[in-house]
Amino acid sequence: MADLLDDATLQARVAELDGWSGTPDEGISKTFQRKDFNDSVSFLNRVAELADEADHHPDVAISWNKVTLTYITHFKGGVTEADVEQARAIDERLG
Repeated sequence: MADLLDDATLQARVAELDGWSGTPDEGISKTFQRKDFNDSVSFLNRVAELADEADHHPDVAISWNKVTLTYITHFKGGVTEADVEQARAIDERLG
């Protein structure tokens, strides 16, 4: 797995993504607005499939019509390129 990203590198990488933000120590996050709770759960199930494919899973907060995903590589203690790539994959495949 890749090395931790420093703040400057992380901010440059996150700037390439749509709506993601964060810090090297706290992870990168994005909140996805959904139609209703069922749509939130359906979206999260699709995220879970992508996460399983990559064997890299986000922290999740879900509410009635919102799903917040946070990526951080816990065993490395911060954000790695794998986190940025998972964020990109979610944007590209699930919008």
